[in-house]
Amino acid sequence: MLDWFEHDGHICIVFELLGISTFEFLRQNHFRPFSVEQIRHMAYQIFRAVCFLHRNKLTHTDLKPENILFVCSEYNLSHNNKTNRKERTPRSLDVKVVDFGTATFDHQHHESLVSTRHYRAPEVILDLGWNQSCDVWSLGCVLMEFYLGRTLFQTHDSKEHLAMMEKVLGPIPPHLLKQTSKQDYVHEERLNWDEQSSSGSYIKDHCRPLKECVHRKSEEEQQLFDLLVCMLEYDVCRRITLEEALWHPFFSPMRTQTQQRLGRS
Repeated sequence: MLDWFEHDGHICIVFELLGISTFEFLRQNHFRPFSVEQIRHMAYQIFRAVCFLHRNKLTHTDLKPENILFVCSEYNLSHNNKTNRKERTPRSLDVKVVDFGTATFDHQHHESLVSTRHYRAPEVILDLGWNQSCDVWSLGCVLMEFYLGRTLFQTHDSKEHLAMMEKVLGPIPPHLLKQTSKQDYVHEERLNWDEQSSSGSYIKDHCRPLKECVHRKSEEEQQLFDLLVCMLEYDVCRRITLEEALWHPFFSPMRTQTQQRLGRS
């Protein structure tokens, strides 16, 4: 916080001026995905920032590309012969997490509905209660969006959202469906979903299993998807924490660079 002032009964807080959001960069770049290396650099910073929140017993609750800003908006422009379009490459991959308007401490009242729809964890939709791990799920969705160039779960309906999750990640565990108060979502311990409906056809056309989303079978992509599987885990008790995620092999190059910088200093 640099400063604050009151205006028309509202407290206004002054922060540093940052660049455009990662979503806006994707939009201006015709939704061309970020490279795996770019994702690694940005994710390492984001995970460390949110891990700091979690260590201080705080959940962000609204992590999405719109709330991850580049420090600098400058980019290089080059022509892609395949798409016959000019494409942007950010000059700096430094990013910061913003918008703590709905951030919640562990001891505070937890609203039943949190997160922007497309990044909402299954435990929130099923009204099972939530904790800091809902941020981990949201970030898993964010990294997939960076990788694909499009939203992983593009929907505005809760039951359809759960059906999309099943198409991408496999069946929701029956013990979670047993616990939900949203019993209209459940039939015989399975998601109550008609695959033959128009919505079912939409999901069939727009969603595919996570393992089929890998563009190339490179080692770094396999590491990224191994991390994503751990983040997009239905069961909160089995979902990876960000503290653990920072030690995942996907981030080994980043840890090495950090150690080298510390060694030089």
